[in-house]
Amino acid sequence: MKKLPLKIALLLTVIISSSNLFAQDFQGKAYYMSKTTMDLDQFGGQDMSAERKKQIQERMKSFLEKEFTLTFTKSESIYKEEEKLEAPGSGGRRGFGGSMTGGPKYKNVQTKEMLQDQEFFGKQFLVKDELKTIEWKMGTETKTIGQYTCFKATAMVEPTGIDFQSFRRPRNGNQGKEGEKGKDSTDSNEPAKPKTIEVVAWYTPQIPVNQGPDNYWGLPGLILEVNADRTTILCTKIVLNPTDKETIEKPKKGQKVTQEEYTEITTKKMEEMREMYGGRNGRGGGRGRN
Repeated sequence: MKKLPLKIALLLTVIISSSNLFAQDFQGKAYYMSKTTMDLDQFGGQDMSAERKKQIQERMKSFLEKEFTLTFTKSESIYKEEEKLEAPGSGGRRGFGGSMTGGPKYKNVQTKEMLQDQEFFGKQFLVKDELKTIEWKMGTETKTIGQYTCFKATAMVEPTGIDFQSFRRPRNGNQGKEGEKGKDSTDSNEPAKPKTIEVVAWYTPQIPVNQGPDNYWGLPGLILEVNADRTTILCTKIVLNPTDKETIEKPKKGQKVTQEEYTEITTKKMEEMREMYGGRNGRGGGRGRN
C-alpha cells in the first residue's frame, strides 16, 4: 500500500483527533490583533519631515492597529472590534477614521449570509449581502501558531472597503484647476488600484470550523492568521466551549445596502473630500503649504 505524504498524513491525523471535541452546541471565541501599514508619501507626505510623519502615524495608530474578537459556532460567527480607552492626544474615535467606524460583522456559512453595521460620517448603514465564496488554493506548508498546527492557503480576492487611494493629494498639484479634471487627467505616476489582491491565510484543522476573521472563511479549520495587502490579522488567544456562552445576534440597525452599494456611497464621498482637500492644500489652492 502506497504511503501518504507526511504532511497529508499529519493533516488527516489532526482532523480525526479533533473532530470528536466539537459537539452540536460547540462555541468558541478567538482574539485577534489587526495591523495595517500606510505609506504617507502616497497621501501628500513627500515633503514631511521624518518627525512629522512619526507624529501622524502615532495619531493614526488607533485606526490602523486594532483588536477584535470572533465568537463562532459551526455555522455562525460575529466579528467585533474590542473597545479600549485611547491615550491622551491620540485622536481616538474622533480622530482620523472615526467617521468610518465598522461595527459587528455577522457571517453564516450555511445560509451564506453576511451582515455588518457600518457608520460613515454620522450615518448608519446595514450592509447585507451574500457571503462570497473564496477560491482557496490549498498548500502543504505548515507552521505553529500558539499550540496549533496551521496549514497555508492562498487566494486572489477583490479588495473591499474604503479606497483610501482616492483620497491622496494629487502629486502634480493640478486638482481643481479648470480644464484639467477630465477623464484623462489622472496622474500617470499614481499606481492603479488593484482589481485583486493576494491573500495568504493560515488555518488549523484542530478547530474544524470553516470560520475566520473579517471577510475570511471557507477553509477546513479556523483561520488564525491572514496577510492581505498591507493588513495582517493574527490570532493571539482562543477559548473553546466557554462556561458562559454568548448569543450571536445579527446586526439590525441602519439603512440596508449591499456591499456594492455601500462601496459606491463611500467612494463618492471620498472623491468629494479629495476635491476639497486638493483645493485647500494643493499648489493651486487658496491656502499655501506650511
